[in-house]
Amino acid sequence: MKTLRENSLTLFFGGIFLAALVGQAVSGVALMNEEQLGAGLDPLTFGEYVTSSAFAVDVTENWQSEFLQFLLYVVATVFFLQRGSPESKHLDAAGRESDREQKVAEFSTESSPRWARVRGWRLSVYSHSLSLVMGSIFLLSWLAQSVTGAVAYSEEQMRDLHDPVSWTQYLLLPDFWSRTLQNWQSEFLAVASMVVLAIYLRERGSPESKPVGSPHDATGIEG
Repeated sequence: MKTLRENSLTLFFGGIFLAALVGQAVSGVALMNEEQLGAGLDPLTFGEYVTSSAFAVDVTENWQSEFLQFLLYVVATVFFLQRGSPESKHLDAAGRESDREQKVAEFSTESSPRWARVRGWRLSVYSHSLSLVMGSIFLLSWLAQSVTGAVAYSEEQMRDLHDPVSWTQYLLLPDFWSRTLQNWQSEFLAVASMVVLAIYLRERGSPESKPVGSPHDATGIEG
């Protein structure tokens, strides 16, 4: 029970992620088979659909936009501020902050991560490890989206008796950028809304909200 309680947030979101992914697959194969039957083609099995490029591109186009959102948020909040938002640092704390504030090298403690205790390349890498990993996942997801999108687009082209396209050709097509930008704009809007709405609105007990009684201009304060 202690392990469940200490990891309940991860388990909750992991559980609803898997449920949503399964739901997407079930509804996706139903929609795909409607289109298959309408075109006079054989329906797909569930296994065939979830291993298809059509399913992969739908999944990865959402993944890449989510990780881009968090990558930009992690990096942007180092330098950019928003007065009154708990999503922002204090107004006098813009930038990378001092070694003392970050508790690294000689200012580290016994409980500090090992790579935070020593200077050199390990400290440099660890100091940016979150953005490096988020950026890597974004790039891999974007690459997977572009490759599977090219395959899915080519399959549609051939069903309509048109020529398939190469990966590089697909990167220049409106289909790719429409899929990409419609996800990016929604993620950026969601982040901007959270930053601004949290100035004035509250959710009691949430670390993403200021304490209910905090003034609107209180910045960098979490509940």
